[in-house]
Amino acid sequence: MGVLSIVLLVLFVLVSLFLIFLVSIQGESSSSLGGIFGGNDSNSSFGGKTNKVINRLTAWVCGAFLVLAILVAMVNKSGSSSVLVKGAQQASTAAAAAETVAEDAGSAK
Repeated sequence: MGVLSIVLLVLFVLVSLFLIFLVSIQGESSSSLGGIFGGNDSNSSFGGKTNKVINRLTAWVCGAFLVLAILVAMVNKSGSSSVLVKGAQQASTAAAAAETVAEDAGSAK
């Protein structure tokens, strides 16, 4: 793993945790997801316009989460190390070997 991959992964985890925190502190009003976790109405605790700030911040952090997810996937992408590709190659090799063995057995008779 390269340094860039590690840095992106750490950022991705931090943004993920911050996004979870932001969603959990959102109020129950305006049908937000904060009501699922028992979030209280934070308008009275932190001021009148806090809900707008939290909603905007959540949207920006969600965007950062999506961008980081794509970047982490692109950086960690490797050429042909897919399990499906390796399985298909092994299956075709095994089929060719079985065909060769069958031909050899048929020609020996």
